[in-house]
Amino acid sequence: MTYHPVPYRPTRLSDDEALARVAALRQRMEARRSVRMFSADPVPERAVLDAIAVASTAPSGAHQQPWTFVLVTDPEVRRRIREAAEAEERISYDGRLGDAWLDALRPLGTDAVKPHLTDAPYLIVVFQQRFALDDDGGVRKHYYVDESVGIAVGMLLTALQVAGLAALTHTPSPMRFLGDLLGRPRNEKAFAVIPVGYPADDCVVPDLRRKPLDEVLVRI
Repeated sequence: MTYHPVPYRPTRLSDDEALARVAALRQRMEARRSVRMFSADPVPERAVLDAIAVASTAPSGAHQQPWTFVLVTDPEVRRRIREAAEAEERISYDGRLGDAWLDALRPLGTDAVKPHLTDAPYLIVVFQQRFALDDDGGVRKHYYVDESVGIAVGMLLTALQVAGLAALTHTPSPMRFLGDLLGRPRNEKAFAVIPVGYPADDCVVPDLRRKPLDEVLVRI
């Protein structure tokens, strides 16, 4: 495809409106937590679909959009995902992760049991398309796949938080079983499993501290 520029004229906000919008978003995002205890209460599917659509607006290398979002609601499929994930996690927690990684996880209170995979009403399994498959069987390279899909997942989590939903980025390792269970093509590699729903009434989260702005910002 050749370069074909089109006009771009977004509405410019006043300073007051811009500051108010970003301040409101910051406040909402500061309340975001990774949730592992979900309610089975139904969630409006339109909110989840719109959040995925937001994620798909993410920038990507050469605009190749190298992502696939698989929305899983079938209880039997979610049961099989949980069973396979917990099998891998047991191996990891029994020593595959190594002492340093286990020490880093300890403040989070995690273990090999993953009820969020069956309790949450939705699972979004994000796949990265390592390369493109043409209709004739040809292969085309994708660029900056990790970066592109990572940005998309960040935008997905933001959209879900704005919608008042809870989520978790779960990455059982290795994740090859997800492609097999969900029938994904050979060019796709699982990136993350994201349970989505409302927090359970008795939900608790680790007592963690986020770094303040002056610890993450460098002015030059």
